[in-house]
Amino acid sequence: MAEARIHPSAVIEEGARIGDDVEIGPFCVIGPQVTLADRVVLKSHVVVTGETTIGEETVIFPFASIGEVPQDLKFRGERARLEVGARNRIREYVTMNPGTEGGGGITRVGDDGLFMAGSHVAHDCQIGDRVILVNNASVAGHCHLEDDVIIGGLSGVHQWVRIGRGAMIGAVTMVTADVIPYGLVQGPRGRLDGLNLVGLKRRGATRADIIALREMLGDLSRTSFREGARLRAQEEGTSPMVRDVLEFILGPSDRSFLTMKT
Repeated sequence: MAEARIHPSAVIEEGARIGDDVEIGPFCVIGPQVTLADRVVLKSHVVVTGETTIGEETVIFPFASIGEVPQDLKFRGERARLEVGARNRIREYVTMNPGTEGGGGITRVGDDGLFMAGSHVAHDCQIGDRVILVNNASVAGHCHLEDDVIIGGLSGVHQWVRIGRGAMIGAVTMVTADVIPYGLVQGPRGRLDGLNLVGLKRRGATRADIIALREMLGDLSRTSFREGARLRAQEEGTSPMVRDVLEFILGPSDRSFLTMKT
């Protein structure tokens, strides 16, 4: 096991747990409740604080602030955590906050994500695997982003919104309601604009899968999403990807859904 390589100008507070083969660059600050797993790299001028865990092989670039207190006026210093998974790339000026008492006390970020410069993950968010936040994208508190979601540059996601697996949000878009799995949303006030075909093809979706999703989306657009989903869920032989969407729509949420133009 290789020892950690720590620049002499870095500040490592007593109590911090540093894994094997970790690299901590100049002027980084590591708080006393931080855990850095094996082979984590902090480039320089990185602050990791609070009760924060960073998974193995994650790389954090200069001036990121990870684990600082939530930007929530209701936060009163209660115990809260941030868990960041493995092999993430967290670029310059990214901010990620821990949870709050009102949201369960924990923010989770999955594995293999890319968080580009200036992006933000707020308190109590649950972020899946392979999620990409493009430059200056912001995800507000209590949001749930499932696996393989992409949020375009300068876009914002309203608090409590759920975004289903494989969905894509275009650049400069404001997302104010839930987005179905594999959906494509774009526009200044985002509306559902069909399917994320590029993402589906990357995931290996077949032509039959895409046709089934399109047929389902057309049916749902002619009625309320939840009522249409309840009817479709009773049908036999539903494809797995269609089933993903139906289960998402019928899942626990009191928010509405972004829908297609009629």
